[in-house]
Amino acid sequence: MTWARWLETNFEKRQIARDYIGSTHISTVFLGLDHNFSGGDPILFETMIFGGPLDGEQWRYSTYAEAERGHKEAVRQAKVASAKIKSIKDKAGAT
Repeated sequence: MTWARWLETNFEKRQIARDYIGSTHISTVFLGLDHNFSGGDPILFETMIFGGPLDGEQWRYSTYAEAERGHKEAVRQAKVASAKIKSIKDKAGAT
């Protein structure tokens, strides 16, 4: 029960990284328990994108270092996707 209470009440401590690109939110968190249900390395961290062209994209990792690198890559991908959408909209408006 101690673990469950900590998990429920300490979201900020579970947050590895959080970034915003306009209205797009990229979040990487410690999951609190192993999400690898098929054996192998534990899956303990997750990055998700909320909003924007990559809404719903998700990646999972075994280590803190992988989660940090994965978060940075997700931010990069979100920026690229957002720039492509902006370029398409700009071109459509220019014609």
